[in-house]
Amino acid sequence: MQVEIRSPYLLFLGDEPERSHAKTAVGIAHWRSELCVGQLRLPGSGVDLGLPDLTAAQAADAGARSLIWGVAGVGGIIPPHWIDTLFDAVAAGLDIVAGTHSSLSKIPGLADAAAKAGVRLVDIRRPPEGLPVGNGQKRSGKRLLMVGTDCVVGKKYSALSIAKEMSERGMKADFRATGQTGIMIAGGGMPIDAVVSDFVSGAAEVLSPDNDADHWDVIEGQGSLYHPGYAAVTLGLMHGSQPDAFIVCHEAGRTMIEAFPGFPLPTISELIELTVATGRLTNPEIRCAGISVNTSRLSAAERADYLAKIQDDSGLPCVDPIATGVGPLVDFIVDTF
Repeated sequence: MQVEIRSPYLLFLGDEPERSHAKTAVGIAHWRSELCVGQLRLPGSGVDLGLPDLTAAQAADAGARSLIWGVAGVGGIIPPHWIDTLFDAVAAGLDIVAGTHSSLSKIPGLADAAAKAGVRLVDIRRPPEGLPVGNGQKRSGKRLLMVGTDCVVGKKYSALSIAKEMSERGMKADFRATGQTGIMIAGGGMPIDAVVSDFVSGAAEVLSPDNDADHWDVIEGQGSLYHPGYAAVTLGLMHGSQPDAFIVCHEAGRTMIEAFPGFPLPTISELIELTVATGRLTNPEIRCAGISVNTSRLSAAERADYLAKIQDDSGLPCVDPIATGVGPLVDFIVDTF
């Protein structure tokens, strides 16, 4: 699934108080900063990307061509009190690009307003038609899947960083996006959590088709096998991806599933064990290739000790993809697979 998003962008943050729920805007600001002209925040917003605060009209005057819906809250809904801002963006001549489960075109009057203004409503979370049921047949090429102890722990950042490192080393590698933010960054992918459950593994097979024997598809993960709400999409993505290797992604300091009180995170060893046990269905040779940790809440000294302990305990390379880089992970992959 390829998408055209006209740049530059205005990143819409609404009045979202939590940075973790603004992961779409945060990710685009990090990976496509050169395309961002500003941020649009409503009163009460607790997120600041360090971009100029602009209205839709001001952003259009500054050259923006698209308003990016930057929030990925639970359920992917469109809060009613944010809708006026969408009409303002259309009136200013901006396309609206969103990864919500609710379609932009279903907002009363918005599609008509967009048509009259000559702008587009781009729904990222619309999978292509005709997806097959997964068949589990072995495909050529190699696949690396990110798996998480929870949502929003760095699966996308890890995959993007690893694909970039591989490409810079001259390896054959492609980042395969599975979520709305990754698709916006890459310009294509598969909105895996919007696929009807019977076709999730088939969609993952379509996303990473046959390839050269030495080519790596670096696949962005979704959810967590231990997540009470999203484990199903995680399992289907894994079976369809047939990963030769996987990277465990985690956030230092997090102990409970975010927004789901009463559900503790698994240990890294527990997640490795369950991933191998379930992944063997479509790839009996699946194995862990390392651990990637978001240590942004730690000091530099704390980070070094934290990563070293995980590495000693697991016997696998452990990095922070942003603070330390993913070189050791790629070294291990090159030496092992």
